[in-house]
Amino acid sequence: MNRTHLSQLAVLATVAQCGSFRGAARELAIAPSAVSHAVSSLEARLGVRLLARSTRSVAPTEEGAQLLERLRPALSEIDLALESAVEARDRPAGNLRLTVPRTAAHHALTPRLGAFAQAYPDIVLEIVIEDRFTDVVEGGFDAGVRLGESLQRDMIAVRIGPDIRGAVVGAPSYFASMPRPRHPDDLADHHCIRFRFSSGILYRWEFEKGGEEIEIAAQGPLILDEDHLIAQAAIDGAGLAFVFEDYVRGAIGDGRLIRVLEDWCPTFDGFFVYYASRRQMRPALRAFVDFFKVSG
Repeated sequence: MNRTHLSQLAVLATVAQCGSFRGAARELAIAPSAVSHAVSSLEARLGVRLLARSTRSVAPTEEGAQLLERLRPALSEIDLALESAVEARDRPAGNLRLTVPRTAAHHALTPRLGAFAQAYPDIVLEIVIEDRFTDVVEGGFDAGVRLGESLQRDMIAVRIGPDIRGAVVGAPSYFASMPRPRHPDDLADHHCIRFRFSSGILYRWEFEKGGEEIEIAAQGPLILDEDHLIAQAAIDGAGLAFVFEDYVRGAIGDGRLIRVLEDWCPTFDGFFVYYASRRQMRPALRAFVDFFKVSG
């Protein structure tokens, strides 16, 4: 194989991942003109258009997508070989790209990111916040973090946090004029602060007690997409909130919030890091998993 092709193929893959020539240039630390020249030269050599360009975006053509699909595993193997060479000096390095929901970032990762950066200064960790479940291979990620109940069976999963639990809460000012619900069905008479996923779907409040499972399409005048905002709105008396109890434990303890329906909120599996099975795990990913995994 012409060795020039290898560097041009790497540039092509980066442009496709970034969706722009300028983004690829920043990623590769080269001039945008060099990126454009590499792709144009590759297209000229192959005699086929690989990227469809417009004034706003760049996307692979059908031929380009087919080439990238077959190219991705080979480039991954090259990256793995380079990372393994670095590991020979017992110092994991390189880029590590993760897809993580906002809640997991707050609870499972943020408290320890500083310590991880100090422990592995040669790893460049990129966290992309996404609430939807993402195919890590198709999305170009090394791994992802999701709740245990959301994981696909063909993924390797490692627990990085304890079991978690939801909490339905409201402010004393709210309950001054509204009765406390005793059963999930009572929520029909309450103002509920709802959560919308980035996919556009509204979260249905989930309850379980004694083997009985109930899903409630909560109703209310306020819809938010961030748990911290939902908790604060509840503290301000806007209505009932259903969030992870870690968000509101302090507010419950000091009386700013009152918890209800506690017996209908069981614990469930916490967060796991998941990744595709590979013959050999990248050293940077192994370091991340070993650092964040729950022992015991």
